[in-house]
Amino acid sequence: MPRQLIVKTLFLLILCIQPTILFSHSLDEVISGHHRSEENKSRDIDRHPKETLEFFGIKEEMTVVEVWPSAGWYTEIIAPYLNDSGQYISASFDINSDRDYFKRMAQLFLSKLNEHSELYGNVDHGIFELPDRIKITEPGTVDMVLTFRNIHNWMARGQEKIAMQAFFEVLKPGGKLGVVEHRGNSAIAQDPKATSGYVNEAFMIELAESVGFVLEASSEINANPKDSKDHREGVWTLPPTYESLNDDEKIVFSNIGESDRFTLRFSKPY
Repeated sequence: MPRQLIVKTLFLLILCIQPTILFSHSLDEVISGHHRSEENKSRDIDRHPKETLEFFGIKEEMTVVEVWPSAGWYTEIIAPYLNDSGQYISASFDINSDRDYFKRMAQLFLSKLNEHSELYGNVDHGIFELPDRIKITEPGTVDMVLTFRNIHNWMARGQEKIAMQAFFEVLKPGGKLGVVEHRGNSAIAQDPKATSGYVNEAFMIELAESVGFVLEASSEINANPKDSKDHREGVWTLPPTYESLNDDEKIVFSNIGESDRFTLRFSKPY
């Protein structure tokens, strides 16, 4: 058999046995990928993942840390996007943690990754169990740290500054910190515990700057002027949680949509 024919035959055989690639690694195609559930895709209209990630400046060759990815809504976009050329690192919980909640969430997250190993094969797992179990990755090696709606969780325990210091440490000089959080009413003093889930934008800026970050830009990508921010169960009254609402109330709050959110990009100085 001629050499060229042998090579062509082997190439066709390899194509047949390799997992089917249903999309390339552009953000658009990852976001519309088959691995994302219709339920998750339905929230794109409120969360604006493409616009948000582009505002943060993500590139496919970067090393990016996602903090407390929970069930992995953003992970299923960021990790496949970085899978070939970059590095996704989760700053999350230890599957062997002695805290039941942490262990359960770690199991949930890892199970998600195992469903599509061809998309999540290049994932590293760091530990971020505040206040004293922080092993994300080596200091000064990360291009970007991203956190989505987590600041209020750390404020509830007085751990927000510890978190900011950890992010500052792992970033390279010039590295970026991207923050999305439920935006509080600026006319009302910040509750130090953020009991309602809302955080004042000015408070967040001051917090980041207190550990050395510099604010580069803000965006209204995730703004929602319909959110009055005075709901009886705080931010969890709104979709998708609808905490303590009856069916009629759910209809009213579904028309509001998800919370008003600020979107901020900080940098670590050179």
